[in-house]
Amino acid sequence: MPTPHGPIEAVIYDFGNVLVGWDPYGAFDGLDRAEVDAWMTEVDFGPFNLAQDAGRTWAEAVAHLEATRPHLAPMAARYARHYAGTLSGPVEGSAELVRELDAAGLRLYGLTNWAADTFDHAEPAAPVIGLLRDVVVSGQVRLAKPDPAIFRLAAERFAVEPGRTVFVDDTARNVAAARAAGFHAVHFTDTTSLRSALADLDVPVRRRP
Repeated sequence: MPTPHGPIEAVIYDFGNVLVGWDPYGAFDGLDRAEVDAWMTEVDFGPFNLAQDAGRTWAEAVAHLEATRPHLAPMAARYARHYAGTLSGPVEGSAELVRELDAAGLRLYGLTNWAADTFDHAEPAAPVIGLLRDVVVSGQVRLAKPDPAIFRLAAERFAVEPGRTVFVDDTARNVAAARAAGFHAVHFTDTTSLRSALADLDVPVRRRP
């Protein structure tokens, strides 16, 4: 289905569970799951983690807990130390698709909610990230999805026209925010479905059964 703005020229990828598998429990191997669950509940892990994605460092996060809720600080420190364990490698089929898009001449970028001080683990866990022309890392720019400002920043930095760009993310609120910013946004569930969604936009990729 052709887009009203012309052919798709660029694809912007989220990273976690789109290009690289991420599971926060991987930092706590060897600990009782109930203990980790209790910590995640008490620290309110989603918003707590998002604060690092938005620019707070993990050292600052641990220091904050030490000053306010010291019993929670050791697990946060462990998470930061063992962060590499949260990454399980490339999402199935993702590397092949990125290479196919690159070979077809699409401009490829990244827009990821990721703490600045753990982002160095991303490419070793999913080497195809190295094919992307540029990446906006939320922790580095101190903005996080779904803030509309980070989508405006990405469009300006990458010099892309949203109406001719596909944004791919596994989080529904980020997909909605990207659509509101004018991007063609795809809610990622698996690489096969993403291939179909791209093909529906006349991007030259092979569909898979």
